[in-house]
Amino acid sequence: MEPFDLLRAVLIVAAAYLIGGIPFGVIVAKVSGGPDPRTMGSGRTGGANTMRAIGPRLALLAGLLDMVKGTVAVLLARALGAGVEVEVLAGLAVIIGHSRSPFLGFGGGRGVAPAFGGLLAFQPLIALAVLPVFIGVILVTRYSSLGSLIGSAMAGILMVIATAVIPLDPWMYLYALGGWGLVWLFHKDNIERLLAGQERKIGTPRPEG
Repeated sequence: MEPFDLLRAVLIVAAAYLIGGIPFGVIVAKVSGGPDPRTMGSGRTGGANTMRAIGPRLALLAGLLDMVKGTVAVLLARALGAGVEVEVLAGLAVIIGHSRSPFLGFGGGRGVAPAFGGLLAFQPLIALAVLPVFIGVILVTRYSSLGSLIGSAMAGILMVIATAVIPLDPWMYLYALGGWGLVWLFHKDNIERLLAGQERKIGTPRPEG
């Protein structure tokens, strides 16, 4: 890689991380006059906790904006002609930025929305196939985390299959497995609570004390 290309790649990935760090859950809450989601529930800024703080409609808006972050990061790399490898790294960087935001003391969400946004940019048909599974699991179980875990796993598996069969650029393996792995990593505490039968369902009041 030429020095200019390397510098461009580094700047794009850094920009993707900063884009990912934009805390739309907090911004929408402040603009609407609602409570900061960091003061409620899990203290995260993702969809489920933002919904607890400001309700489903505004949480949906924040979630859509978080999703767009993933799409924008990938399309930015594509528009600058940086190559598929940089697109993939940007897609992963935006997930990390969302969950470890430099604007929130390296807190944030779980990475689901920007990961889905990146998937839309790479393989929109796979994204559309995963969406009803994600929503269905949440509606049936009322566990937002379980929908995210199953949806991200399905997305990763389908991306691996598509990369091998179509075939896609081999760098897509990294996005498939890396995106899946990051979402699961940022759900570590949820996984522990699910296994222990202690995960809180959507609509369940938080215990006092």
